[in-house]
Amino acid sequence: QLACPLDLGCHSVKTFRIPHHIKLLNMETIYFYRAGDDYGCFSNFSRHSFFLDDKKWPTSEHYFQAMKFEGTPHEEEVRKLSSPGKAAEKGRSRALPLRRDWEAVKEDIMRRALIAKFTQTKDIKDILLGTGSATLVEHTSNDSYWLMAEMALG
Repeated sequence: QLACPLDLGCHSVKTFRIPHHIKLLNMETIYFYRAGDDYGCFSNFSRHSFFLDDKKWPTSEHYFQAMKFEGTPHEEEVRKLSSPGKAAEKGRSRALPLRRDWEAVKEDIMRRALIAKFTQTKDIKDILLGTGSATLVEHTSNDSYWLMAEMALG
């Protein structure tokens, strides 16, 4: 539950139409997944670039995957890939060695990427703030770490 998403200063709550493709557990939950759908700006694959660590990152997926190889030539290779899907594929490949502290730092890296993305792009910041205190859930079964369990959704 995000009472004030990413500490961006929740001063007002906007009302958004809940799209038909978003299944709601209750009125306080918003599910998202594909970058092209409503609320798709919450996806790491959404094409909202930002600056972080003195570089421009095409997506938060690029940043997250590249940080697995921080300080190596692979970091820059991932940053320059043409799509977030390609960045994810390269970052998930175990043919390349992960940084030793990856498990300890990955949540902070994701947090940094999302804060940069949402504070540098006004339209998606407004969408995020407009969710108020709703719980935002990435609706996926493709990722074992960030997985949203289906549990009672059927």
